[in-house]
Amino acid sequence: MRHCSMIGLCYKFNKARSGGFPSPQQFAMWSSKLLSFVLTSLLASPALAATITQSTQLTTQTFDYIIVGAGTGGLVVANRLSEDPRVSVLVIEAGVSDDSILGFEAPFLGPTMTPNTIYDWNYTVTPQPGMGGRVFTYPRGRILGGSSTTNFMFHQYGSSEDWNRYAAFTGDLGWAWSNMRQYVQKHETFVPPPGPDSLNKYLPSNHGFHGTTFLSVLSENQTDIDSRVLATLDALHDEFPFNRDMGGGDHSLLGVGYAVTSGANGVRSSSSTSYLAQANGRPNLTVLINSVVTKLIQTPSTKGLKAFRKVQVASSPGTAPSPGGNPVISVTARKEVILSAGFIGTTQILQLSGIGDSNDLSALGIPTIINNPSVGRNLSDHTQLANVFSVRGTESYDSILRNETAIGAEVQEYLTNKTGLLAGAISNNLGFLRLPRNASIFDTVQDPTPGPNSPHWEIIIGNVYFNPDFPTPPSGSYLSIVTSLISPTSRKSSQSRFYEAYSHSTLIKHILIIRTGGTVKLASNNPFDKPLIDPQFLMTDFDIFTMREAVKAVLRFFGYAAWSDYIIGPFGDLFAAAKDDASIDAYVRGVCTSILHGVGTASMAPVNAKFGVVDPNLKVKGVDGLRVVDASVLPLVPSAHTQGPVYLVAERASDLIKSGH
Repeated sequence: MRHCSMIGLCYKFNKARSGGFPSPQQFAMWSSKLLSFVLTSLLASPALAATITQSTQLTTQTFDYIIVGAGTGGLVVANRLSEDPRVSVLVIEAGVSDDSILGFEAPFLGPTMTPNTIYDWNYTVTPQPGMGGRVFTYPRGRILGGSSTTNFMFHQYGSSEDWNRYAAFTGDLGWAWSNMRQYVQKHETFVPPPGPDSLNKYLPSNHGFHGTTFLSVLSENQTDIDSRVLATLDALHDEFPFNRDMGGGDHSLLGVGYAVTSGANGVRSSSSTSYLAQANGRPNLTVLINSVVTKLIQTPSTKGLKAFRKVQVASSPGTAPSPGGNPVISVTARKEVILSAGFIGTTQILQLSGIGDSNDLSALGIPTIINNPSVGRNLSDHTQLANVFSVRGTESYDSILRNETAIGAEVQEYLTNKTGLLAGAISNNLGFLRLPRNASIFDTVQDPTPGPNSPHWEIIIGNVYFNPDFPTPPSGSYLSIVTSLISPTSRKSSQSRFYEAYSHSTLIKHILIIRTGGTVKLASNNPFDKPLIDPQFLMTDFDIFTMREAVKAVLRFFGYAAWSDYIIGPFGDLFAAAKDDASIDAYVRGVCTSILHGVGTASMAPVNAKFGVVDPNLKVKGVDGLRVVDASVLPLVPSAHTQGPVYLVAERASDLIKSGH
């Protein structure tokens, strides 16, 4: 089990990972002394009105709306619905409060808080054949804010082509970028980064300035690396063009530039610190934490459809006030239940409730109420590969984090001024890139991206050792270059035949090419057992080809003269041996993990399609009064880190729910 001094910090302070850099184990190895510095200080505690820790504290068991999951999407919906004082809203969260935990306020520290802690669901994937049968952790935030509280804060919206493809696929132009663009203004307050070159790091037209969540470019860290990156972009601009704003949407994602992050002024901005904080004090909003939804209970049919307006709730393990625990209770929604438990949790709850593939359910002794084979299928995700280089000197974070004196100074600077290492993101620079038009893979595979302004792969540059599930060296300095597969493909599955039978357009046939075979299934009928998560990583020729070409591109980028006095060479036997296609493929399969962007397990589909879990209004098919609002509804993984798209989905979902009542 991984251990980190940061975890102890959180417990003594009384008081998840969405894309991936250092693990708790790695931070612990860097510095065993950090805890002593942080324990000498206190954080201000924001007011958390109407937040209760046990179901027995509820003063009523009936609400207009019940939202399951206080994560990225759920808290957006909670805020927007509770704007109407005439309706009552209950949010149910399995995890704990994020109140007064330094590790979730300081941008640099958030990802160190998961996995293998109380703040994470502590999932693992099933053995992955495309990765040599390896099993690895799959962190998901189990805390107010969900993974927006624990992730690396990278924030884009995807390409306009992503959204236009969603609209064409679902038959609902409301999902087109021309309509979704309005929610950028509602969602974000962009804070320009300081400095005279601020306008070289973002495009004002690409952002909102009066929204709910703070965004900025946290570029205080790794400034020496920035200059090397910019010199390389200038020299190799044909292959690696500079992009002034990596937010996506109106502006092309393609190129390399500064990372837009969900935070500003040295502080993380999560759905909890933004949307929930804004709604604090509303008497019509109740947030119940430490409580697991075990299933939905069928209620009398409405509008000629089956209904599930009753939610069964139990205390999260270890949180009951007495050894006997709390009794399981049920709460009822007058209008709707909204599942926002994430692509894993939502799928698990649907299946436990009898909504899913009847064959899978009957095998576990669960009566089928709605037979829908699409539930838990169609999982797609971004694969990531950490390419680690040994470097000279003391510029890397590794050198700082092994130095007790330096750590103490950084902690004190952050606590005093919200500046310094802890106030910055793990990486300043990222990029989205495409394979060449004449790449040989396109002789046999159709381009899976939604258009020419959407990437095939991503690059993230971090000046620190990072290699998930691989031990951190006790000495040395490192530069880690994460490459991610942004447009994964898959083999056709039985599910694909539903799409094929329904195909009435070239676009839907095109989507078939990238239909994933990944799944989330129940391991048992016990709601406290972890589900079986099988992303089916690296199972196609396109996937392995793209990751191979990304490794070659990384070697070209960091082989430029600007790095010659800094980089010693590739670190690790597999990377060092990656000289030809076969050895690069072995390296990719032996080291890749996930960047934690799973989507699609409760996918949107056209209203009359015989596949899909929800319709374009996010209503569960065949059911009245039940919607899904989280990453699981996205039919395909977008060309972005997924928190930005989920925020937009939740904003539109809120409008859809309001207009229906």
